[in-house]
Amino acid sequence: MGHRIIQQARGKGGPRYRAPSHRFVSDAKYMDLAVFKKGGVVQIVDLVNDPVRSAPLAQLMTEEFTEAYMIAPDGVSVGDILEFGPAVAQSPGNVMQIEGILEGTPIYNLELVPGDGGKMVRASGIAAYVMSHDKERKITLVRLPSKSNVEIEWGCRATIGMVAGAGRMDKPFMKAGNAHHDAASRNKLYPIVGGVSMNAVDHPFGGRTALGRNDCAKRNAPPGSKVGNIAPRRTGVRKTKIGVGD
Repeated sequence: MGHRIIQQARGKGGPRYRAPSHRFVSDAKYMDLAVFKKGGVVQIVDLVNDPVRSAPLAQLMTEEFTEAYMIAPDGVSVGDILEFGPAVAQSPGNVMQIEGILEGTPIYNLELVPGDGGKMVRASGIAAYVMSHDKERKITLVRLPSKSNVEIEWGCRATIGMVAGAGRMDKPFMKAGNAHHDAASRNKLYPIVGGVSMNAVDHPFGGRTALGRNDCAKRNAPPGSKVGNIAPRRTGVRKTKIGVGD
C-alpha cells in the first residue's frame, strides 16, 4: 500500500503544517471601536522584527501606558507620535475611517467589516489607494495592489501610508539555505518535490518511467489522492485510422 501524499498529510493538520502561532509577536489588529471613536495618540517606542511576517512591527505605547503593536508604516522612526480617531491628520501611520480619507491616498491594513481589526494589504512594501467615495451607497472604491478594485463600506478603518519593508523581493535568496530558513520560520514545506520525482509508493505519479506512472484516480478515491485524471473514460493519444487512398 502506498504512503500518504503531501496533500493528505497537510489536510490532517499535523505539527509540520500548523501555523507557528507561539512565535507570533502580535496579531497587529486595531483597537476596539469604542476606544477608536474616542480618539487619542500613541508613541512608537521600538521597531520589532516578527519572524512570521514580511513587514516589521511598530511597538506602541498608549496614553494609559499600555503596550500595543501595529504594522509599521514606511518612513516612521522610534519616538514618532501617531494619531487615531474619526478625524485626524492624514499623515503616514495615522488610523482613521475610510470615508474621511481623501481620494488618491495610499492606505494599508484595510478592514473588510467595521471592527474586524484589519484583513487586507498587510505585506511589506505594498499599499492600496482610495479611488472614489459614493455618498448615496456609503461605500468607498479601493484599488488593491493586485490592480483589482473592491468596494469597502463606510466605517471600516485603514492606516495612512505604505507598509514598511519595501524592496524585500528585489534581492534573490542566492542559495537554498536562505530559502530553507525563510520557510522554516513560517512552518512552510521546503523544498517542494514534484510527484514525478518520487517513488511509486509515495505518489501516483512516481516511478522510474513516465510510461509506468498511474495518473488515473478513482471517483471514490479519498481526498488528497485525487491527482491526475479523475475517473477518465480513456487516456492516451487517440489513434486515427488511415484509409487506403490516404
